[in-house]
Amino acid sequence: MKNLITTLLATILIAFATDATAQSFKVIVNEANATETISKEELSEIFLKTKVKWDDGSSIQPVDLNAQSETREAFSQEIHGRGVGAIRNHWQQAAFSGAGTAPLERSSDAEVIDFVKANPGGVGYISEGTEASGVKVLTIN
Repeated sequence: MKNLITTLLATILIAFATDATAQSFKVIVNEANATETISKEELSEIFLKTKVKWDDGSSIQPVDLNAQSETREAFSQEIHGRGVGAIRNHWQQAAFSGAGTAPLERSSDAEVIDFVKANPGGVGYISEGTEASGVKVLTIN
């Protein structure tokens, strides 16, 4: 009986944590961007810089929150399927081998919004509860 209760509680906690992670950020782009929806796979490619052009041919400029951000951890887990530490390791190896550099980082949701507003190819993510005025929020499918 104790094992059943433990298993049940673990299942509930995992479901709650997964739901909380999935709902804790929103992806934003510049208002001029024609994109309305985006897949998790495409987002991962953008933030790992394997996709560097929007469908219209313009350059993509991803921006991350700083590594200590809970929103960044949620984004990394949900979109990349890995934590921030694993993504930072990916970029350290890429930089060492000359294969590329990590996206720019900003310290706050407001700074991410300002970056995306100022850059037509900008894409970032912010906390779910943050007002996203002056940018477009994408639907993730």
